[in-house]
Amino acid sequence: YRCGLLEDTGIEPLFPLWGRPTAALAREMVDAGLEAHLTCVDLRVLDASFAGARYDHALLDRLPAGVDPCGENGEFHTFVSAGPMFDTALSVRPGTVETRDGFAVADLTPGASWA
Repeated sequence: YRCGLLEDTGIEPLFPLWGRPTAALAREMVDAGLEAHLTCVDLRVLDASFAGARYDHALLDRLPAGVDPCGENGEFHTFVSAGPMFDTALSVRPGTVETRDGFAVADLTPGASWA
């Protein structure tokens, strides 16, 4: 998908961007305090139950073989709500999950920090 978007731009994409094994990188990001939820999952590679799940070590342990732990192949997309790069964490919780066009999409509901 991303390669198709970059066609005719002269830009050569590099995957993964960091040039590091993503299994180690994913765990390093969680250990550093990154907080995120999966907001969209490709149902061809992941079950709908992953939509809305917290991105943590337990999720990384559950990922099926062949799924990139950083979603580098479009398996999932995340919403990052906290981490060392944030001044303030955003409080969110998973809301409804809808299935459309082969994807499970989870809404996130703002929590107290958005008041």
